Amino acid sequence: MPPAEGEADRTVLLLAHTGRPAAIRSAELVVRGLLAHRMGVRVLVEEAEDLPLPTEVARVENGPGVAEGCELLVVLGGDGTLLRGAEFSRASGVPMLGVNLGRVGFLAEAERDDLDQVVDRVVRRDYTVEERMTLDVVVYNDGTACVPAHVDWALNEASVEKAARERLLEVVTEVDGRPVSRFGCDGVVCATPTGSTAYAFSAGGPVVWPEVEALLMVPISAHALFAKPLVTAPHSVLAVEVQPNTSHGVLWCDGRRSVELPAGARVEVRRGAVPVRLARLHRAPFTDRLVAKFALPVAGWRGGPR
Repeated sequence: MPPAEGEADRTVLLLAHTGRPAAIRSAELVVRGLLAHRMGVRVLVEEAEDLPLPTEVARVENGPGVAEGCELLVVLGGDGTLLRGAEFSRASGVPMLGVNLGRVGFLAEAERDDLDQVVDRVVRRDYTVEERMTLDVVVYNDGTACVPAHVDWALNEASVEKAARERLLEVVTEVDGRPVSRFGCDGVVCATPTGSTAYAFSAGGPVVWPEVEALLMVPISAHALFAKPLVTAPHSVLAVEVQPNTSHGVLWCDGRRSVELPAGARVEVRRGAVPVRLARLHRAPFTDRLVAKFALPVAGWRGGPR
């Protein structure tokens, strides 16, 4: 998407969860701050209707190239809004800076009380950019077919889940072309290190530091003696085969996009070819972020010799 007519040399795309009053107030503060420093601001047309925006703000139609030409994508909201922002970020390569207005917000770099600092750091280009691994996901409706029935991607996880609440999903898991185990379950989560603190964590998976390159496979409520979380090499190919004698399932990518999986379907997950770029304001170690987000008890810690 080319720059809008009259748009400033430096432009930010702003996404907000307009269903949250806090997001509306936060968006107003961010827009006012950026415009005061002669930066351009784009907002999606459907969100602009709910935001008190000055005429200088460019209203743009939703689409994969909506962030092209922007310096940064600023997202105001909870985890769902941040994952929506990741879709625009991945499509354009524009770094995403998240401001958490929800509960946990591991993808966010700032909290709602930091808005003035966020604007100041953006204006001064005082941020770093890091790349996060993604997943490429391919679905074959017939496990022996060569032509994919569906192709998708995920930043956090791709989860194969049962579609019928009253029945287990029978699956066989596979790593690098070799079978690992067959069991009945509620589902299987295939996750990145970024997603290790999301659905995979809730399913009992390990927390993996973002700089570790690995893929995770975490069964959900499996009826089996061996159904432990697996951490594999970043170049591994994970697969989940829905057995022919079971009810159909569903594939969810980041909890946002879904496709039905008929009995006999096969889902392959590998490292994504295109990463998501995140803008970072803080250089604190991930350990500190983990403790803060989960409110972990650390009283009594003395540290090592100084």
